[in-house]
Amino acid sequence: MSSPDPHALGKDGSDESGPAPHDAEIGAEHDEDVSGVRQPRNQAGPPRRSPVIAVTGAASGVGAALVSRLAASDEVKQVVAIDERRGDCAAAQWHVLDVRDPAIAEKLRGADVVVHLALDLDLETDPAARTAYNVRGTQTVLTAAAAAGVHRVVLCTSAMVYGALPDNDIPLSEDSELRATAEATGVGDLLEIERLGRRAPRAHPGLNVTVIRPAVLVGGTDTALTRYFESPRLLVVAGSRPTWQFCHVEDLVSALEYAALEKVEGELAVGCEGWLEQEEVEELSGIRRMELPSAVALGAAARLHRIGLTPSPAGDLAYTMHPWVVSVSGLHAAGWRPRWTNEEVLAELLQEVAGRHTVAGRRLGRKDATAAGAAGATVALLGAAAVVRAARRRRGL
Repeated sequence: MSSPDPHALGKDGSDESGPAPHDAEIGAEHDEDVSGVRQPRNQAGPPRRSPVIAVTGAASGVGAALVSRLAASDEVKQVVAIDERRGDCAAAQWHVLDVRDPAIAEKLRGADVVVHLALDLDLETDPAARTAYNVRGTQTVLTAAAAAGVHRVVLCTSAMVYGALPDNDIPLSEDSELRATAEATGVGDLLEIERLGRRAPRAHPGLNVTVIRPAVLVGGTDTALTRYFESPRLLVVAGSRPTWQFCHVEDLVSALEYAALEKVEGELAVGCEGWLEQEEVEELSGIRRMELPSAVALGAAARLHRIGLTPSPAGDLAYTMHPWVVSVSGLHAAGWRPRWTNEEVLAELLQEVAGRHTVAGRRLGRKDATAAGAAGATVALLGAAAVVRAARRRRGL
């Protein structure tokens, strides 16, 4: 999965500041109607103060899109952009530093809200390094925000924190228990980030935390779940009931804007309306299924990951086996609606992954892909045992 774009560890602790945008005109605030289009707000009563909003991870991906959106909003006084390199939005005030640097507290001084998007969820990143970056970065941002007098931090995790389980309600309510484990890529980090977010208001009175949890994120992302659609066959574990709910990056950005402007608060899911059953996904994608017994699929995935042949642990498979679709009632109650449908997001995903070839989470070159396509993904997975035996022989085990 990917939510926010991965960020390489910073090397430059210097500061670069660009020109700040002009103050929003008093009384120029707007709301959005249910289609997401901004409409003038009823001006009766005193105007709401336009906030200064800081965004970490601001130079690329979701962060860059959010910075551009906030900088163009009449409801925002100023955007402070923080990353390890300067991004393209000239209207933002830029600070170049690693979010784990305690000096970030000074850069946040004067901000009303911080949206923390500097996360590394890259499949290829060393897991220990990824966790160190994600957890330390979040700890530092929360502590620095409190020290700087910021009154709200918005965190972005994933609906994966609910866990993919056969007895899940369809859909899950947003206040459902978080039953995920750390067995899937990055999910352990996300659970720890949420734990830090829950503790922060107790440790720092006056600091509020909002959490946004997107469904399967699509739109320039690379995750175990988007790679699922790069396979020559869609793996279906016998006896499982996969369900699919997507979230386009554009909808995530608009939901984060709602949170940054404090139109919503608490712990909120974001995604398309409803969900797709596996049969609908196969019909829409035109990709045929490959059904395997649970023991074969999970065993092969675990062995391939253990010997380093695939980046995805066996825990990632659960999210393609069991339901974890969520209600987005919190955002709906605030007037937010997604612009994308599940069908539209799936179509875009299929366009994005066209020409890529993945088996068991591992990207293949053109020559390997031709062989895998001819033999079928079944052969690739069932051949895992042979691969493992060969690797053991080489190691003398």
